[in-house]
Amino acid sequence: MLERLATWVCSDDRKQRLRIHRSLLAAVVFIACCVLQVYACWMGYMAEQDVKLLSGAIVLNVLFWYAVLRSGLNLRFADPALTLPQILAAQTIIMGAYAVTGPVHGSTLMLLALVMVFGVFNMRHRDARIASLYTVALMGVVSAIKTQTEPALYPFKLEVAHFVITAAIVPTISSLAAQLASLRARLQLQKEELQSALVRIQELATIDELTGLVNRRHMMERLHQQQATLGTERPQRFCLALLDLDHFKRINDTHGHGVGDEVLRHFAQHMRQALRPTDVLSRWGGEEFLLMLDEPSPEAARRWLERARQHLASITLAPSVPELKPTFSAGLTDVATHERLATCIERADRALYVAKDQGRNQTVLRPRALEPELPAGTAEQPITRLAPSGHPTPSHHAEA
Repeated sequence: MLERLATWVCSDDRKQRLRIHRSLLAAVVFIACCVLQVYACWMGYMAEQDVKLLSGAIVLNVLFWYAVLRSGLNLRFADPALTLPQILAAQTIIMGAYAVTGPVHGSTLMLLALVMVFGVFNMRHRDARIASLYTVALMGVVSAIKTQTEPALYPFKLEVAHFVITAAIVPTISSLAAQLASLRARLQLQKEELQSALVRIQELATIDELTGLVNRRHMMERLHQQQATLGTERPQRFCLALLDLDHFKRINDTHGHGVGDEVLRHFAQHMRQALRPTDVLSRWGGEEFLLMLDEPSPEAARRWLERARQHLASITLAPSVPELKPTFSAGLTDVATHERLATCIERADRALYVAKDQGRNQTVLRPRALEPELPAGTAEQPITRLAPSGHPTPSHHAEA
């Protein structure tokens, strides 16, 4: 109940609620000013008409700023808290009270300092200087007028003392407010820099720096996430393709590693542009890429790869060597709900080996249906490829 009431009064936006809360807290100063007026009127120091006039101005001021903040009009300004305008309005009203409270007018001076304290949260150095100069100048004008119009209640020597106190205290508080605001700005900048650094660290942990693709570790996380949704939000299968740039070692040896990096970057860029938002391409290692296609049909996935192959044949992957037209081989398979990912990747790897062995620049499909099922509980084995002789070889593809 109290939470709903607070939301209705102060908004459900966290920042707006804080601004309104501070404004209403400052209204306590005005309440103190009203109490002082009532006391002065009761003691015969103020006329009842002056109390009504000043109290009415105070109430209108509080309601005005509350309406501006609660309606959201304040969000149109550079400082949504409207700190400087609120302080100037408050100091004007307090000086009005100083001018009409007669013998007890000195007690309003502490309110001038108290209002400045509210500026420590948001005031910039320029705003703090304006607020202090305005308050001191207004104090000087009011004191000068009152010493001439009511010298009995506002004696010159006492007003000089009041002015000196105001001129000493208010700028000091303003200076502290500006320093605190500067400190808050530096802390905010440091916070933003730390957040930016954290984002960068997270990117480095998941992104391959050369190609901008997700790296091998993050790709495994994405594969596990994808497999976890099978049978719930998605069909029972998706497809995996292991891609390898043909004769990449020859490109490096002939044209240098700089050209090789160009080829990798542009290959990744053009392949990624052709993908759907639910597909993921990762750099698997060296010139190998692992592609996750959110496609249950292996045949449809094969057609997509062939379209990608035709597209790559018509573009330049190495601007520094435009005549260079690298191709890629691909091993394609499908992944089912409870199948081990290592097994699926090995199956795609075997299909890729066949594509390379049969002349490269082609896609070989090895569906899951062609593989024997492993008994439940069998431990996953490291991914290997069988050479034509039947001996296992490392999964990274050697150049022919």
